[in-house]
Amino acid sequence: MITALDHLVLLCPDIEDGVEAYITLLGAEPVWQSEGEGTTSALFSVSNTKRELLAPSGGGLVADKLSQMLLHGPKLTSLVYRSDDLTEDHRLFGRRGLAPSDIQDGESEDAKTQVNRSWRRFRLPDDRMAGIKSFVLEPTEDDLPLPKILPGSVTALDHLVINTPNPERAVATYGARLGLRFALDRTAEQWKTRFLFFRLGGMTLEIIHRLDQEHDRDGNDTIWGITWAVNDLEAARDRLSEQGLNVSDIRTGRKPGSRVFTVRDGTLQVPTLFIQHDRA
Repeated sequence: MITALDHLVLLCPDIEDGVEAYITLLGAEPVWQSEGEGTTSALFSVSNTKRELLAPSGGGLVADKLSQMLLHGPKLTSLVYRSDDLTEDHRLFGRRGLAPSDIQDGESEDAKTQVNRSWRRFRLPDDRMAGIKSFVLEPTEDDLPLPKILPGSVTALDHLVINTPNPERAVATYGARLGLRFALDRTAEQWKTRFLFFRLGGMTLEIIHRLDQEHDRDGNDTIWGITWAVNDLEAARDRLSEQGLNVSDIRTGRKPGSRVFTVRDGTLQVPTLFIQHDRA
C-alpha cells in the first residue's frame, strides 16, 4: 500500500539558484545532489517527505523537454508516492483501472559523497490521474538522513493543495483507486470552497473545489500550493524576513489551534504558507 508521499518535484530553470532559494526557505542544506542524462537535481528532506528540485542540464531530448516545460517559469510537476510493496501495488492498481507502466529500476549517485541509492518505481498515466504526473516508488535501502533542525527551520510538510474541477472524480481517484485515507469532506460556504482531505504519511493532501467558479468537469487537476510546518513560527518569520524575503504578518489559521504566515517571494513561484499547530 501507499505509505507516504516520498517526494514532490519542482522544476526550476537553474539548479544553483533553486538550491540557494530552498536553503533559505527551508532553513537546511540539501541532503542529496546528482546529475543524470539531461538533468541535475537536489533533494531536501523533512520528517515526512522530500522536495526534489529538478533542472535541465546540457543538451539532449530530456533537457530540451524540461526547458520546454519551463517556458513559463518554475512549476510543481510531479507527486511520487512511497509503497511498501511495489509489485502488489502494481497488480492492484492495474485491477483498479489506473493502467500503471512497467516497473523500472532507478539509481542515483550523490555528487559530493559518491554514495549510491536505488529504487523501483512505476508511473501512473496522466489521463488516469487527471493531469497530475504521478509515480509510485519503493526504495531499496534506508531513507536519506534528516538535516539538523535549527530554530525557525521547516520540520515537515503539513499539506499540499490540489485544485480540481471535479471533486467526485478526485474522491474516486485518490480514495477508491490509490487507497489514501479519505478523512474529511467539508463545504465552507464562507470561503465558497469544498475541501477534500486525504491523509498519508503524516501529511494531508488537500483537494479543493471552488464553488464560485465555472468548471470544465473533464478538465485537469492542478497542483497549487504548499504549507510547511515549523516548531517556532516567530523564529521562522524572523529568519526569512532577515534574509530579505517578503513575508506576511502572523495570523490565525483556518484550522483551529493553528497560526500561519504567507511567504510572498523566494519560493520559485509556489504559493507557500508556514504553519504552527498549538501543542495540545
